[in-house]
Amino acid sequence: MRVQVNGQWQELAEQTTVADLLESLSLPARRVAVEMNREILPRAQYAETRLGENDALEIVTLVGGG
Repeated sequence: MRVQVNGQWQELAEQTTVADLLESLSLPARRVAVEMNREILPRAQYAETRLGENDALEIVTLVGGG
């Protein structure tokens, strides 16, 4: 299936979850925010939220510093 991640189309396996996608991108779930189809997705739902054809995600990495 095709999904759009930060403006780029990617081919993913059926039944891929948001958590699976983050793992494949080497992004720790606790350090990112995910917007799926223009709505913020609560971190607690990453593992249970399956992606579908043409879903659009924006993933923002949280950076600390001072």
